[in-house]
Amino acid sequence: MSDYVPQKPKTLAELRKLVKPLRNVAKERKQNLSKLDKLATWITNHVGTMGFFLIIFAWTVIWLGWNMFAPKSLRFDPYPGFVLWLFLSNMIQIFLMPLIMIGQNLQSQHSDARAEADFDVNTRSETEIETILLHLENQNQLIMEILKRLDKKGEEK
Repeated sequence: MSDYVPQKPKTLAELRKLVKPLRNVAKERKQNLSKLDKLATWITNHVGTMGFFLIIFAWTVIWLGWNMFAPKSLRFDPYPGFVLWLFLSNMIQIFLMPLIMIGQNLQSQHSDARAEADFDVNTRSETEIETILLHLENQNQLIMEILKRLDKKGEEK
């Protein structure tokens, strides 16, 4: 015989008391963002797209092409200087880096909140599964007791 001591399974009422209300983490996070946070998230979501890359690429080709092949009197940043282009591209990088990092931090916080909500759901599921297993163990014990009684009655006849 083992030293197993059966536990009393939780009732449905006890399980319902343990249940936390389900949360829509994405909706909560979206409602709590400031306008600047929304802007940073929007920039983070759009800068990393092919559309943004194509816009920057086209702008660069047009800028360089104009300043290399347009009539000399119409060039505003003549070859090989491109000083204004270098200045603007550096400014874009300087402004985008912190905005992207802010957006990534916000996305990370959202991810953490989703993970916490998932953990709550998993914990609740684990409790329910354990309760079901305890009910099944109790049923097995009851069935074994019934079978033993039936065997005893069968031997008495």
